[in-house]
This record gives sequence, C-alpha cells and structure tokens, in this order.
Amino acid sequence: MKNIISHLKNNNILLLLLWHIYMFYRGKLDLKIKSDKTAIEKLYFNYSGKYLNLETPITFSEKIQWLKLNYHNPQLEIFADKFFVRNFLINKGYSEILSNVIGYYTTIDDIKIEDLPKRFVMKASHGSGWNLIVKDKEIINWNIWLLIFKYWLKDNIFWQGREWCYKNMPQGIICEEYMEDDKGELNDYKFFCFNGKVKFVQANKGRGTKIHAQNFYDLNWKLLPFGKDLTPLPDVIIDKPYCLKEMIDISRDLSHKLPFVRVDLYEVKKKIIFGEMTFYPKSGLPDFIPNEYDEILGRMLELP
Repeated sequence: MKNIISHLKNNNILLLLLWHIYMFYRGKLDLKIKSDKTAIEKLYFNYSGKYLNLETPITFSEKIQWLKLNYHNPQLEIFADKFFVRNFLINKGYSEILSNVIGYYTTIDDIKIEDLPKRFVMKASHGSGWNLIVKDKEIINWNIWLLIFKYWLKDNIFWQGREWCYKNMPQGIICEEYMEDDKGELNDYKFFCFNGKVKFVQANKGRGTKIHAQNFYDLNWKLLPFGKDLTPLPDVIIDKPYCLKEMIDISRDLSHKLPFVRVDLYEVKKKIIFGEMTFYPKSGLPDFIPNEYDEILGRMLELP
C-alpha cells in the first residue's frame, strides 16, 4: 500500500502537494503526542514487526536508532545540511568537489524562475528526497511547485524518524547546476563508513528506470552478497568509478571520529562531486537483504 501511495504522489503533482500539506500537519500533531523514544519504537515495530532493543543494541538498525536518541554531536547538524556542509568542505580543502550552486533561498519570494537557466536541480537543504530535477523549466508547473517549496520551507523531516540532526536545522532550498555524465545519467556511489573506516560501497545505476540496480561492492569492487531495500542484481554491471581510490580517501577523511556516516559522491566525466553526508539511511530501519546482514553489519558499528 505504501508503495502504491508513493508511486501516485510521485507521478501526480497535485497529489504531491496534498501529501506535503498532510505530512506538515501530521508532523505537528505527532511531535505533541509522542516522545522521541516512543516514536522511534513505534516506527521500528510498524516497519519490521520486531520490538526494538535499545538497552543492548546488536544489529545495525538497532544501533542507528540508539544513535538518534543518544549521539547528539552538534557537528552533525552542519554535516547533514546540504548547504552549510559546503563551508566545512571548503575548510577541509575540498572546494574542488563541490557542485556549482546557482542560489540558496529561505523564502519563496527569493526564487526568480525567469533568472534560472533552462536546466537545474532544486533540493531542500534540510530534507531527504525533497528534490526537483528540472531538464526544461518551460514545462514545469511553477504555480504548484512554488506551493510545494513553501511547505518544504515550513516543514522538516525530524518528526518522522526522530533523526536528531534535522530537529533544529535551518530550512532552505538550494538550487544546483544540472549534472549528467556522457551517457546522460548520473550514477551515485555511497560509501558506508564505520568509526572512520570505509567498509563498502553502494552503487546505483538506472535510478528512475525499469531496471534500477543497487549493488554493494567491497573496496576492490568485488560484488557483495547483500542488498539494502532492493535485491541486488549481479547480472547488471556497474562500472568501478575511475576515481574510486580518491573517493575512498575522501570518505575516510570526512568520516573521521564519527561512529557512522554514509558519504555520497558522484562521478561526472572522471571528476568527483560531493552529494551529501547521511547519518540515518532509510531512518535506520532494518531493510538489508538477506536480513541476517543487519546483525553482520551491526558488528562493524561501535557505539560511542
């Protein structure tokens, strides 16, 4: 049922607007009636049918829930912000891997569509999955999308999974230059980092198409026997990125002293582009395939 609803709202702009309005008001109510611990326990049980072990967490999913409630490093609020993390990267000497930003907006009135190029990408800097990929701005229904942006700027994603770093994050919308590789695609590589060590890579290919492959590889680009949310497709070849070694080095550096972070990078024409830093992938819900990998990967994560 959830997949049907997701498909409908993602393919109908009016339904997407109504969805954001509904989620905004539902979030306000949810925050009033549930504590963080209660909300996390309910979310976990509704998804998996299992009770959450927070006293002695063992699995990856249990440990991510523990981190939401107990690991409140103020740096996470900067690292997870798609706009303000850029200053951190510049100070670390990584300005060359940043995307080109066209604008950053905190009010709808600041967005001047007529001044934007034909192609660009809009993202809520404080959200997850709140994106608009524009390949031709002339065919976009801007009246509806500006209303959606309005709710982006009023809302945040904290209440849904109580992902701590989003709780007080400033609301903003970042407009970035449109990117694609020579094949007209944009493949992303997600580096799972545990206590400052890069353990494996999630690679996606064909996102938004009928054949969306999401495979996991070790650091030598050997296919691993598990998936996350999607069953791996070993018959689909995802090429090793040209800059793999440099990507690993960057991910290792950015994850230094953090118990867990997923560093998301793109490779465009043999050039690395930073995507984001993610601390609670899929809100930390147990979605590894086969499910025993939830415990196997949980052993990699040492809680502070």
